[in-house]
Amino acid sequence: MLVSLPSVLRIPLAMLLLFLNVVLHVLPLIALALLKVVVPLGFVRRPLSRVLVLIAESWIGFNNVLFKLFTRVRWQVEGLDGLRRDGNYLVLSNHQSWVDIPVLQKVFNRRIPFMRFFLKQQLIWVPLLGPAWWALDFPFMKRYSRQTLLRHPELQGKDREATKRACEKFQHMPVAVMNFAEGTRFTQVKHDAQSSPYQYLLRPKAGGVSFVLDAMGKALHAIVDVTIVYPEGPCTLMDLIAGRVHDIRVHVRERPIDAGLIGSYDEDAAFRGRVKAWMNTLWVDKDAQIARMRTATDAASTGH
Repeated sequence: MLVSLPSVLRIPLAMLLLFLNVVLHVLPLIALALLKVVVPLGFVRRPLSRVLVLIAESWIGFNNVLFKLFTRVRWQVEGLDGLRRDGNYLVLSNHQSWVDIPVLQKVFNRRIPFMRFFLKQQLIWVPLLGPAWWALDFPFMKRYSRQTLLRHPELQGKDREATKRACEKFQHMPVAVMNFAEGTRFTQVKHDAQSSPYQYLLRPKAGGVSFVLDAMGKALHAIVDVTIVYPEGPCTLMDLIAGRVHDIRVHVRERPIDAGLIGSYDEDAAFRGRVKAWMNTLWVDKDAQIARMRTATDAASTGH
């Protein structure tokens, strides 16, 4: 019924309910997180961490219900068999839009451990969401540009140390660490500026992936390789809320973690070359997967 409302009523109502869902879940998140800080005892912090994850999964679950009520998205998701809630995964995905995040949350909520994203340090100041991400142990990272490192060589390796510290807290809990290996959302302008060798992807950044693999070590069980396609083209969160996104395709593939992928990315040039070659091969496969998914959806839309 709600999806049939006129857009002038449907969109404000959907946004209001999404905002109320944020408030109702974020306030207890922050309260419990502060309690975890005030009482820094392991036997208190561990159960509180589990409760925080349950609240976050409830938050995502209600978001999914709202999107189902207010939109008519046709989903095609492949490859979820065999994933475990008690596993530890590195989740890799292509990145096209902020819609990717609710898509990943819908697909994986309560199927694998609660996903944590690496976030830019300044995002901690986002009202409501920033404190919620902090409460849920999302790792906040401060990345340094090549120009900054040239001016301040003493900062070399600081991002790696921060990654290790962020991952240390995940050693004793089931976790899925999410990484958009392209480092930014795909646009044709960025693609052309990079002279990307891939048709549908930007060049992957192997360093961030390598740092997580090195920091988590044998705690990770597998890599979850995710490919997302929007057959109608680029879209925004407002497009999703307004019901202008009608088709979403997601392909999931679980990949083993080769022992040869764990090592010192900064200090070993030969190892760095192997990781880059592995990432490039993965991206060639992903580019081909996107082409297949686009061809399949194009054929479906034309009735072939």
